[in-house]
Amino acid sequence: MIAVDLSSRVPIYRQVVERVTELVLLGVWPEGTQLPSVRSLALELGTNPNTIQKAYQELESRGVIRSAAGRGSFVAGREAAQGMLRGQAEGAFREAAKKAALAGLSRGEAMAILDEVWEGEDKV
Repeated sequence: MIAVDLSSRVPIYRQVVERVTELVLLGVWPEGTQLPSVRSLALELGTNPNTIQKAYQELESRGVIRSAAGRGSFVAGREAAQGMLRGQAEGAFREAAKKAALAGLSRGEAMAILDEVWEGEDKV
């Protein structure tokens, strides 16, 4: 369920953070779902357990997951995942808007693109 691109410039731990967040937001992993153990996920992905541990620590510090000693890591809730993604989206959106303005895209053209995305015509 979690896959990483070993040739990507994005660090593996960051890819794991993003994928877990995505699975939580999509409802694939609802609140209370137990995540794979650090060792099993590291083995599955062919990476160092420290990398997975780093990803889990970041997810926990952001409130997306919670850890229970001796029991593992569990999804804490959707709200924290949504907040984390919202912050990233706002930054990316601002950067895209700046580039669009520099490229000469009019406000009307930008709003038309935004409307297309919001209406689902351009969703991934």
